[in-house]
Amino acid sequence: LSMAFRDVNARRHTGLQQLSALALAGRTLLGPMKSCKFVVDESTNQSALICSAVRLIESLDLTSAAGQLLNETIQAQNKEFRTGMSTLLFLIGAWSNSVLECLQQNVPVSAIVSVMSEGLNSCCERVQCLQISVHDANKELCSSSVRPNAFKSKTCRIGCDSLLKPHIFLYVQKDISAPEEVIPVNPCSHQEEDSNFNKRLLSSLAGFGSIASLVKPAGDKSASMISGSGVIASSCNKQKLTHSRHFSTLRKSHFSSQQGSFQGYLSGPSADPCECYGLGHLAMALSHGSQTSVKLLQSIVAYQRERAECSGSSQFNIAGIVTCCLLGLPESYSCVSPGFVTLVSPEQTTVIKYFEDKPLRILLMDGDLTEQYRHLGFNRPCNVRTILEHPSLPEGRADLWLSSMLDILISFEVNLVLVKGNVCENLMERCIANSILVIGSVTRDVLCAFGEVTGAQPVTYLTQLNASCVGSGAQVGLWKACDGRAMDLGELVPVRIQVQGIPLLTAVLTTTVASKMQLIEDQFWTLAYRLHHALHDEKVFLGGGAVELLCLSHIQMLAKQPLQPANKNAVREFHNPCLAASATEYTSVVLQALASGWKQYLSVIMCNTAKAASELEACTLVDHHLKKAAECGSPSAYILKEFRRGDLLRGGSGPFDDHGEGLKVYDNVTAKTEAWRRALDLVLLVLQTDAEIITGPKRNQLLNSHVSSEFMFL
Repeated sequence: LSMAFRDVNARRHTGLQQLSALALAGRTLLGPMKSCKFVVDESTNQSALICSAVRLIESLDLTSAAGQLLNETIQAQNKEFRTGMSTLLFLIGAWSNSVLECLQQNVPVSAIVSVMSEGLNSCCERVQCLQISVHDANKELCSSSVRPNAFKSKTCRIGCDSLLKPHIFLYVQKDISAPEEVIPVNPCSHQEEDSNFNKRLLSSLAGFGSIASLVKPAGDKSASMISGSGVIASSCNKQKLTHSRHFSTLRKSHFSSQQGSFQGYLSGPSADPCECYGLGHLAMALSHGSQTSVKLLQSIVAYQRERAECSGSSQFNIAGIVTCCLLGLPESYSCVSPGFVTLVSPEQTTVIKYFEDKPLRILLMDGDLTEQYRHLGFNRPCNVRTILEHPSLPEGRADLWLSSMLDILISFEVNLVLVKGNVCENLMERCIANSILVIGSVTRDVLCAFGEVTGAQPVTYLTQLNASCVGSGAQVGLWKACDGRAMDLGELVPVRIQVQGIPLLTAVLTTTVASKMQLIEDQFWTLAYRLHHALHDEKVFLGGGAVELLCLSHIQMLAKQPLQPANKNAVREFHNPCLAASATEYTSVVLQALASGWKQYLSVIMCNTAKAASELEACTLVDHHLKKAAECGSPSAYILKEFRRGDLLRGGSGPFDDHGEGLKVYDNVTAKTEAWRRALDLVLLVLQTDAEIITGPKRNQLLNSHVSSEFMFL
């Protein structure tokens, strides 16, 4: 066996080296302050700004087997959680290097596989003490965050953010004795509401001289600094104002409980202020620095919470959220609109203007609206040989199909067609000529939302259409920006489709930089799914490196304990009883290799956030905390204490504390632990595959005969 081990380690493990090299490109994507990368397509010379492991892997040329496995692993994590991919990519690279170091020390493959697997299992159990329920997290965030009486200043000051943070902060002494209600406020409001609000604001600021001149009615075409502001008003005779710059909430006693308008940001009533603040704080704590996405998500949560109180549905429904990316508008125009906002061709605007504010009959198509489309599971006739899958139809037959489909739509008086897949261009042109609006590439969730409120039933082919499948009550109009103007962006025009009572919300994402559009959308969905998984798990991890630090401390403690059969306490730390009988001389080496992955993780994050000048300085700080945790006697208690104080791995301010005011950071539980498992499973799979290639399956089976490992990373 010793000769076989030397044979394995004497040759290069190409797969592990490839994983390490590919993961190296994603080091700057780790942590809350990521360094974006420009990816250039050589065929089109178009560039894109990426800031996630998914987009990075999609842009790389992954022709090797290890690269393809890496891509499938990251795509699986993204498909299930939409978060944790950067952690997954980094740990794959870190643990690949650790395994290579073990192989250089002639550690058997079987020992690496068993010890690392059991070590990770032990870590996952150990860090359960750092989990906190969402309810407790809400309470803690409410109690530790900035409250209204923090603004009891006797002076009034105005601060104006840049274009990327278009919020104006007004701080005026406030009478906190008056009853008040907490209402989310957003940068863009309806034009009429702006007009009434600005009039009240002007009267309340009349005594402040030049301040009142900053606020203008909505009808005034001159520039107004108050556009997109958040202000707090009380119910006393002299309206006194204040604003929470962290959570964009508007306090106003006896505020109308009426729902906000269709355009722009949403506003709605709230019940318990602590709960409203808690969800807003929880979104911020899970955002890891994406403030624009937080404001959008807070508006969505407030609107859905109002509906949940009325209908008893889920408090946060991610299936009821869609995005619409508008290129050409400043990022300050980003907002949330009820209904479905999408982009159409300029030729369709004439149909939209004709149907504006009119009730429409709607049809839902669960497939493509083309002549060649066949549904999934379509059985072809027997004894028929297919020569060409999609032949070009003869002109007469194509016209016959177009005329037939158009006649069906006209006969059922259909005005609006939402199609899940593609739409035939010729049919689209004929529909426009007959004042029928057809929109393609609509997601299944959108179809379901419209089906529930309009009574429409999706059909696969138009020939299946009958009167009961057509819904009613839909309205369509041009989408208007927060200043009330309809947008014409040249090639595409944004439109909004709305039905009374539809639970669908559209996050309209805007930017003037084409290469940044995908990045903004990815950030929004990442935060949305983090909140979704946190509420689904009903618990979160302490963030800021707390979990990884406890893993590192725990593994180093295990590495110092000799795993001998006589040491029952040490053996009990592992699930595999066969490990106690294996060569204990390798256990410490492998566990230290596993721990090095956590240490690199913490060090790189601190360097990326500029809280350490070098990895050496970061490692020194990590070692300092490990020493103090060991002296404390209970590493978890020490980490929890430092986390609550805000001093964990921060060196005064901390790598994760880019919001100021000591705002805490939380992580998803299931997404994080699954990223760990997927990373290690892939590394060990490639390790064993390389070993089989080098030594042959029979000799490798001999080396691993005492280990039974199952890998479920896909």
